[in-house]
Amino acid sequence: MFIIIGIMFAGMLLGFLLRKQRLSWIHKVITVFIWLLLFLLGIDVGSNQEIINGSHTIGLEAVILTLAAVLGSVTAAWALWYMVYKRNRRSEA
Repeated sequence: MFIIIGIMFAGMLLGFLLRKQRLSWIHKVITVFIWLLLFLLGIDVGSNQEIINGSHTIGLEAVILTLAAVLGSVTAAWALWYMVYKRNRRSEA
């Protein structure tokens, strides 16, 4: 755990020291590393027999969580829109 935190702080320090440099290529490098990490994660999940055997249960839970998150977001966005619209309507009157 301390190694991970140390690596994170080393990256933050390096970013702070190089903040004035033009690093336009760094986004491509980060994207490639993210793809690599996702690929390796897929290999790890695919080789885990417990996850593969329980994928129907995990899939159902994922669908339920996704639908709940989307419903909550839509409800919150609608409530915010309603409050802002109602406030603007009062100020116009």
